[in-house]
Amino acid sequence: MKIETKPLPPGLYLVSTPIGSARDITLRALDVLASADLIAAEDTRTARKLLEIHGVPLGGRQILSHHDHSGMAGVNGLVALMREGKSLAYVSEAGTPMIADPGFELGRAAIAEGIAITAVPGVSAAITALTVTGLPTDQFHFVGFLPTSQAQRQAAIADLRDVPGTLVFYESPKRIDELLNTLAEGLGQGRQAAICRELTKKFEEVRRGTIGALIGGLEDLTRKGEFVVCVGKAGEAEVSEAEIIAALEDALKTMRVKDAATAVAGAHGLPRRQVYQIALELGKKR
Repeated sequence: MKIETKPLPPGLYLVSTPIGSARDITLRALDVLASADLIAAEDTRTARKLLEIHGVPLGGRQILSHHDHSGMAGVNGLVALMREGKSLAYVSEAGTPMIADPGFELGRAAIAEGIAITAVPGVSAAITALTVTGLPTDQFHFVGFLPTSQAQRQAAIADLRDVPGTLVFYESPKRIDELLNTLAEGLGQGRQAAICRELTKKFEEVRRGTIGALIGGLEDLTRKGEFVVCVGKAGEAEVSEAEIIAALEDALKTMRVKDAATAVAGAHGLPRRQVYQIALELGKKR
């Protein structure tokens, strides 16, 4: 394998990098990293290590730091360099820039200045997970990380209940239990799902089953590495009004009307508004 070094036209090059195995990088990505006038990275140490692994010479170039906390001053500084005619290769810590990774503000600023943007595609954790879950891939909805607030998470999941495709979430090891339990409450324990951990790495693990079954196996789940959780779309099983009322009466013993409606609608794959109206009537009677 020979890395090609040749002048690049001025502009922003969004370079995808491996999410685990360092060998999951394209030849074109290596060429761009070797040829760009400047390299910017979410994590300069990770980027430097990747270049060393693949023998990409820096040739006196510095790796500039750029991440979500760099602010507009950092964005404007990089844009100014590109306006001077420089080619800039940008890499996030792992995966594809902008896909639940930094780069959006930089890309938007470059577009506003008429600077060319080139994607150098490669690995994405979301796509990698989808290919191994066994869940439908004809339609999918990338969610990424949910809000950290429990109330906001519940509201977000309620809005996703009727999406006609597989849902893709990112989550940290610390909150994987909370995510699955919130999914069970909002979408129902019977939905098919999969947990993917350490994708493309030595200890890659994929667990498949219903949300309820996955929760039941959490006791021996290793909490290490980033997680991708995929959830299949809701089924079309019919639910009688009597079943809805019974579920609401049980939920109302411990929940407010609004929360009970959200939980029951999610568990049965029903429109929340319909269930909320029934819950309101029950609440008045109570």
